[in-house]
Amino acid sequence: MTMDVSRRSLLALGAGLGASTLLGGSALARAPKLGTQTPYWHRFILGDAEVTVVSDGPLPLGPPKGTFVGVPDEEVKKMLTDNFLSPDNVVLEQNSPIVNTGDKLILFDTGMGTSKAFGPTTGRQQKSMAEAGIKPGDIDAVVLSHAHIDHIGGIVGADDKPLFPNAQYYITQSDFDFWTDEGKLGSPLKDFVVHARKNLLPVRDRLVFIKDNQEFLPGVTAMAAPGHTVGHTIFMVSSAGKSFCFMGDLTHHPVLLLEKPRMQFSYDSDPKQAAETRVRLLDTIAANKIPVMSYHFAWPGYGHIAKTSEGFHYYPSAMQMNL
Repeated sequence: MTMDVSRRSLLALGAGLGASTLLGGSALARAPKLGTQTPYWHRFILGDAEVTVVSDGPLPLGPPKGTFVGVPDEEVKKMLTDNFLSPDNVVLEQNSPIVNTGDKLILFDTGMGTSKAFGPTTGRQQKSMAEAGIKPGDIDAVVLSHAHIDHIGGIVGADDKPLFPNAQYYITQSDFDFWTDEGKLGSPLKDFVVHARKNLLPVRDRLVFIKDNQEFLPGVTAMAAPGHTVGHTIFMVSSAGKSFCFMGDLTHHPVLLLEKPRMQFSYDSDPKQAAETRVRLLDTIAANKIPVMSYHFAWPGYGHIAKTSEGFHYYPSAMQMNL
């Protein structure tokens, strides 16, 4: 026997059957709502290394107009709605991998910290680390893709003291110099400069400046990706023949800046250079089928990038629950 379920009957079914009907009555729904969520961390294996992704919490940018530019506003909204995303509020994640090589514990980027410039949902990294059983004092290295507010904000706490007391910090000198420049305090970049100085200057004596193509930690190699900032860097992370690319801010959004990678992003220091860098490096990543770990994609940000006719497509990987 075959059953022909028309679109109309399917919609009627959805509208007509309440939860109590589906569950056989209200007697099954008397347990109190818990109002809690799962911890904000995820762990997986990379070769001989163990990787724990921790979240600093969602970062809402608000409406896309004026932030994602170079494409008509209505087209941007359609790109979002076609992917079942809100056209009125672009929400990014903040995913930081912590790589345990067996010899070193390496954290990539530190979130917004105490700043609430993008609302109350950020600043969660320390809590996420605690949930994952990782102590700040055990971090040996903090690798910074660049010195923007949402990547260096969690270096110091509310008391302005370093949260990772035993770590060395790795960043490009060009980004450090640009974003800690006292002369920019009177410019539109003031808030970013204040935040960078607050977080980077207390660890100035622990900073190590990195260069393009340098393997500055075992299994961690820098790749220059300028444009978003002058010294923006992405990283190849490798262990026992397995690897992923931590993309930092090479692309902020899995739809808008992938489907149309030459679209410009208003937070880029040099939007044109950033778009050229994005296309060049995504071409390489896609051609070599390199797994990616994205700071701003939907949690937990791990997947693959594939080339399309106009741009790229992101395929998120399923979370592996067995280590």
